Amino acid sequence: MPDLLVKLYDMPENDTHERMAKEGIVIKRAMAMNRCQISEFVNANFSDHSVNWGSECERAIFNDPSTCYIALRGSELIGFACYDAGTLNYFGPTGVLKSERGKGIGKALLFKCMESMKEKGYAYAIIGWAVDAVPFYEKAVNAVVIEGSTPDKSIFYHRI
Repeated sequence: MPDLLVKLYDMPENDTHERMAKEGIVIKRAMAMNRCQISEFVNANFSDHSVNWGSECERAIFNDPSTCYIALRGSELIGFACYDAGTLNYFGPTGVLKSERGKGIGKALLFKCMESMKEKGYAYAIIGWAVDAVPFYEKAVNAVVIEGSTPDKSIFYHRI
């Protein structure tokens, strides 16, 4: 599970926000008042991961400003993406409902986070533990694999 590096100063063109609007999908910054709903959504739909993404999302929501974005179709939560959630300058966690994949929602969330990271002053973003999504990130944001970056999770998750 390598980490990837994205040059925020050299991002490809982004037309995802307009496409999402045409599909009736809104990408917006998560707010503290929605943290329980978002955490429940994440835990219910992405619980197969060994790391508790719900608590990482809650952490991101309480950053100032929030570093968690959500995708909504009407009032239905269909996806999320965070950055600076567990570690500064890292993108993730992120997820889109299986029934909504392949529609550009994940890419729209990714671009929104990358744009926010650039606005924050980062020149580069790190996408951690890309698992099976390396080709997606390479194509979407010209991400490159950081050689020798397969991290030992124990450095982040140790018993107290």
